[in-house]
Amino acid sequence: MASPTPDVDTPPSAWTGRFDGDGPEHRRWWQAVEPYASAAASGHDGPPGALAPSAPAVLLGFCSDEGVRRNKGRPGAAAAPAAVRKALGPLAFHLDRAVYDAGDVTVPGPDLEGGQARLGSAVTALLDAGHLTVVLGGGHETAYASYLGVSGSGAIRDGSRLGVLNLDAHFDLRDEPVPSSGTPFLQMARAEAGAGRDFRYAVVGISEANNTRALFDTADRLGVRYLLDEDCAADRVEAFVASFLDGIDVLYLTIDLDVLPASVAPGVSAPAAYGVPLPVISAVCRQVARSGKLLHCDVAELNPEFDLDHRTARVAARLVDTLLR
Repeated sequence: MASPTPDVDTPPSAWTGRFDGDGPEHRRWWQAVEPYASAAASGHDGPPGALAPSAPAVLLGFCSDEGVRRNKGRPGAAAAPAAVRKALGPLAFHLDRAVYDAGDVTVPGPDLEGGQARLGSAVTALLDAGHLTVVLGGGHETAYASYLGVSGSGAIRDGSRLGVLNLDAHFDLRDEPVPSSGTPFLQMARAEAGAGRDFRYAVVGISEANNTRALFDTADRLGVRYLLDEDCAADRVEAFVASFLDGIDVLYLTIDLDVLPASVAPGVSAPAAYGVPLPVISAVCRQVARSGKLLHCDVAELNPEFDLDHRTARVAARLVDTLLR
């Protein structure tokens, strides 16, 4: 049966990269990624909610920085999906799964909520077609859009326990009258409570200096599990993530690139003075990929305008490549 094509604003563009030959031994990402219409036409689906190790992956861009603007950050993340694709294109392709590009959902002007709802609908459709979905943000308002997609999917409707793991310097639990890049996880907590489900949320990399006491109090009230950036030794992070995974059935992983040191990820709205080392973050990606519980992931907060030598985009690309191994 053919898959429905998700409703997007911009269809996927042609991928480009270094050419070394047409054989599989020379293949790079730009040669491997196909437009999602190819999968939709051929019916490359799995059962709804499937977590098959080789399930096809679908990339979907979220061109948004309205949430960052509302949060008084540095706009520019709307250009991130194109930058991540450009960084992915020349990477050697070693994956044992098909990868498709479904194009971009764009936030037009101030209509963040409308854009989040449309991305959520697209993610739900792709998940219910049996795909592993990967959203390229966008500010961290991307997270609530991703949540709408995951929470609407068959994997959650069947009663599976959803866990949200955030690699981030910030809780993003702000209680504000208008949603922004600083509010998505409080929005999730309220939505989960409204649905009669427990809110299972954990954060790796919290910067004590960049989160107020009010945010820590909110995290404690909601039962959020977290590790401070200064406590993120590799073995401690591995044990923390393993414990969290033990209590859930399916995982939504979100990566805010400002969890990394500014020297590694300068192209973000709020560069980290301390940060979690890249090898630790990469190890978390491998750990969750091996768990068999990863349902959806996103990478957020890349701001190409401030990215030195495309450093942050290249890091984002490596993390996506690692998650899909």
